[in-house]
Formats: sequence, structure tokens, C-alpha cells
Amino acid sequence: MLFSQHQIEQIRRQSLQMEQEGKVTEEVLQLIYDYRLFHLFVPNELEGRMTTLPEAVKLFQECSRIDGNFGWLITIGAGGGFFASFMSPKVSRDVFAHRTAVIAGSGTPSGTARRVPGGYIVNGSWKYCSGSTHATVFTANVIVEKREEEADSEESDVPEIRSMILLPEQIHIKPDWNAFGLKATSSHSISARDAFVPEEMTFDITDKKSYEYELIYSYPFLAFAQASFAAVTLGIAQHFLEAAEALLEQKPSRHPFVSNQLSSMQEALKRSEMDLYACMNQSWNELQQEGHLSQETEAKVSEQCISTAQVSLQCGQVLFPLLGLSAAMEDSAVNRTWRDLQTACQHALLRSY
Repeated sequence: MLFSQHQIEQIRRQSLQMEQEGKVTEEVLQLIYDYRLFHLFVPNELEGRMTTLPEAVKLFQECSRIDGNFGWLITIGAGGGFFASFMSPKVSRDVFAHRTAVIAGSGTPSGTARRVPGGYIVNGSWKYCSGSTHATVFTANVIVEKREEEADSEESDVPEIRSMILLPEQIHIKPDWNAFGLKATSSHSISARDAFVPEEMTFDITDKKSYEYELIYSYPFLAFAQASFAAVTLGIAQHFLEAAEALLEQKPSRHPFVSNQLSSMQEALKRSEMDLYACMNQSWNELQQEGHLSQETEAKVSEQCISTAQVSLQCGQVLFPLLGLSAAMEDSAVNRTWRDLQTACQHALLRSY
């Protein structure tokens, strides 16, 4: 375990304050900086603490078990380190090589970019940019407008999507994150208007430019993201079950049916946790041996991550209606963890139809 019991209690004591203020406290943010948790996938020479994916997933779970907002922000912030290999070494150093460095942004190409000498003029808005209030840089995907000479080409219908690196002074944050869970993640919308982005401050997520020797950058990005988010749901679900059990212990009478449901969910979550890490370890071993994941393995990782999220969500769906009016109080731990769990499981990468 990374954190001491004292630190865990210290973070949890601030959970309600963070939720009410809509952002993490400065004390909690400093703890993240101290442990370099935003730098889990940043090369060591860039002041990172490069971590294997199975180890990082375990950390995401642990942090989310402490507090959902804490875990979500660390997971999102650390995930930005994945982009280091798509930047030039100089840009990577400028972006990542300092203590507080962290990226916020969006992969949805809801902006546009027009080519100009030396770079691009960027306009657009992007939703759900977690960590927006403490980000040191932003990344946003755009559709690059075609030149006149490209309009009649055979590939004219295929949009060129490119990632832009934007500085805080180029970004306007719209404080519109009003979800009923994960309230302290500052997952606000951002926008840019006529922002000039130099060519070197852009990248293509399919084109590696540096640090190819770091194994994590060869892991498929979709599976990487799904594993990270699945770990968050697992950790929040564990905290929810702990809070539910504590609430039931306070009741003068405890119905055997509710106790059985709690035990059943605890067992199901434990099995899903074991399955997730077995899958993660197998995929990481394959990556070490082969240098890439087979399509079959990538599909298994995706399937297991979605399954873990569904089991985590089921914990809340089954137990919450059985916990009585005490659980309906928004300032209770069981209520906050239930809302955080519902919100985290809404992520598109964790849904299956």
C-alpha cells in the first residue's frame, strides 16, 4: 500500500469539503505532487516515475478506494504521460519535466485547426476535461481544415485529426461540471479562440517520436484507458462496500437478507478483481515477450475491463436500495461513494450494449 493509514484518513476527512468546493484541496494536490502520481507514465529522465501498467492499475484502484475524486484525477492526470512518446524530446521536457506538470484535455475532435505558416490557428470547445483547474497544459483533438488543393483528392472525405498542445493562457474554462458524482474532479468544458499553436506543439497519436524503449507506449491506448478506468470503478466499489458495511453495523437490527447481499457483492467484487489482474499481468507479459499485443489479447483486456466495471456498478445497484434513509443523506460516505460509482461507470469506454 502506497499510503499510510494516517494519510488515508487525512484525505477522507477532506472528501466532503472537496465535493462541496468542486475541486481537490491544495493539501491533497500537494500529496499527489509529492508522490509524483501524475508522472507514472513519464520517463524517468523527465522527472517521471515510470511504472508498469499492472502496478499503475493497482495504484489507481488504491487511490480510488481512498476517495473517488482523488483516484479519478490521478488516473486522468497520469494518463496524459502516455503522450510523451508522440512529442519531440524537447517538447516532452517542456511539458512534463517539472513537479506540478499535468495535462488535462479531451480526445473528442470537437475543434478545428487551420494551417498557417509555422503552425495552426485553433478554435473549438471540448467537454469533460478532468483536472482543468490545476492543469499546466491542455491537449485537445481537432479536425484540420483541408487546403484548396486537397479538396478534390481521393482522401478528401477522410478528416485529418491532430492533437494540439495548448497553454493555460490560451484556454477558457467554463465551470459547467455539475454531475451528481465525482464532483471534485473539475471536469469542466474548455474552449480556445483563434489560438496559435506551433507545429512542434502538435502530435499524432499514431506516430511515435521518442522514448520507444519504454514498454508502456507500445500498449494499445484504448485498452490502456479501459484498464485505468476499470481500476477506478473497482476502488470506488470497494469503498462503497466498506461504507455500506459500516452503516449496517450502526443499525440496531440487521436483516439477514441485506447481510447476505453484502457478502455476495463482496465476493463477486473480489473475484472480478482477481480476474482483472490476471488479465493485466497476462497482457503485460505478452507485451514484454512479443513487443505488442495480439488482437485477441487486446479484446480480452477490453472485455474484462468492461466486466469489472459492470460488477462494480452492480454493487451499488443491489445494495444501495437496501440501506435505508441514512444512505440518502448526501453528506454520508455511502451516498458519496455510490454517486461517484454511478458517475465513473457512465464513461463510454466502460459501457457495453
